[in-house]
Order: sequence, then structure tokens, then C-alpha cells
Amino acid sequence: MFPRLERRVRRWYGGWLKLGVQTQFFVETLVSTAEVFRRYRTELLRLIAQMGLGTGALAVIGGTVVIVGFLTLTTGALVAVQGYNQFSQVGVEALTGFASAYFNVRLIAPLTAGIGLAATIGAGATAQLGAMRINEEIDALEVMGIQSVAYLASTRVIAGIIVVIPLYCVAILMSFFAARFGTTSVYGQSSGVYDHYFNTFLSPTDLIWSFFLAVTMAVVIMLVHTYYGFTAAGGPAGVGEAVGRAVRTSLVASALAVLLVSLAIYGQSGNFNLSG
Repeated sequence: MFPRLERRVRRWYGGWLKLGVQTQFFVETLVSTAEVFRRYRTELLRLIAQMGLGTGALAVIGGTVVIVGFLTLTTGALVAVQGYNQFSQVGVEALTGFASAYFNVRLIAPLTAGIGLAATIGAGATAQLGAMRINEEIDALEVMGIQSVAYLASTRVIAGIIVVIPLYCVAILMSFFAARFGTTSVYGQSSGVYDHYFNTFLSPTDLIWSFFLAVTMAVVIMLVHTYYGFTAAGGPAGVGEAVGRAVRTSLVASALAVLLVSLAIYGQSGNFNLSG
């Protein structure tokens, strides 16, 4: 009787149903992580080696390290360019070291590393699981009595968390190096002045929270990508569509996670006072 209203209700109901299915998969994946350490340790080690060392001349993580390192290198250089120019307009260009220690650790490096992680390791996981789904390999695993969610999804989430720690070390170091090199070598600021303000405002606590942000993003990204790979359908074209949807969703979800976790950690004021 009211076709437009009926279509809207169906669309609204379908959206909430899909969200419920995703939430159920995420919860099952996280709960199954305990099963991984009991029954699927060999598969977990294989995935860590694949993500950490790659296959065939560092094909996987080698590319990830290069991409994440280059991304954080460019964003760190932007801190030097924008920070030095903006501070020099008010005569406090010496505070460029403060900008590097403050913004790189709290926002720039975590978000940039998350983009690199989603575009490389996350997209690869979606493609692998999607190919297994359309080739009915996941159904074959379930027939053999293997818990497919724990064996395929939970192992990849744990492996992604383990791999992201050294990967984030590279990201944060490259961002620091680019900001220092741009400020001291390109703009000619004294390295002693830069190091003084950088070391003064670089808090070890902020570094620990920064690594926590990176691990949180790794969990969110791997959960999203494993879900879309696990539920891929429609042949090879469906796998490609699943990868695209997974990358888009994981980027939005990781940025939202960084926002919420940062607000929970630092509050509205940022837990920061500049004086002197």
C-alpha cells in the first residue's frame, strides 16, 4: 500500500541486520583467539612468518615496511614544513621540535601507519580469505571439523597485532627523522635547539599510548578485513569488491577508533600545558 515506506523499512532493517551479523563475527573472532593458542599454533606461526618475513624476497611485509616508512617520512616532513613556517611567523620557530614530538606521536604516525596497514596486510588478508571462500575451501575446512573462524580469522588478527609492533617502530622513527632532517638541514635551524625542545616535550608515556593506538587500529583493521574476506561472494569480481569495501570501512573505523581512544586517554584539553 505504501511501497516507498516499505522499501525504506526494508533498507533500514537490512542495514541493522548486517551490522548485527558483523558484530557477531567480531565477537566470535575475538573469543576464538584462546582456541588459536590451544589448537592452531602452527598456523599462527606460519602467518606471523608470512607477514613478518614475506614470501619470495620479502614480498609481503617488505612492501608494507616500504609503504609505511615512505608515508610516515612524508608526513613527518610536512610537520617540518608547516610547523617551521607557521612558528616562524610569530617568532617561535624553535618550537618545531615540540611539534614533532607532540603531533607525530599522538596523531600523525598512528593514522599514517593505519592507512599503510589497511592497504597492505589488511587487503592481502581479505583477498586470501575471499579466494578461499569462492573456491569453497572454507566450506571444506568446516567439513573436516576445523573451526574456520578461529583457524582463518582469529589467527590473522593475532598475527597482525604481533607484526604491527615492529612495523610501528619503523613508522615512528621515520616520522621523527623526517621532521628533524627537514628542520635542521633544509631550514637551517640549530640541531641543538631542535633536540632540546624535542626531548623536552617527548613524553615516554605518550609513546606507550601511541603504541596502544597502533595495536587498537591493528585489531580493528584485521577484524574488518577478515570479515569481508570471510563473507565474500560473487566470484573473482566479488573478491575485488570485498577488498575495496574492506579498505574503505577499515579506514573509517580506524580513524574513529583513534579519535575515541585519544579522547579517552588525553581528554578534551590534551593533557598538555605549554609554559616557559
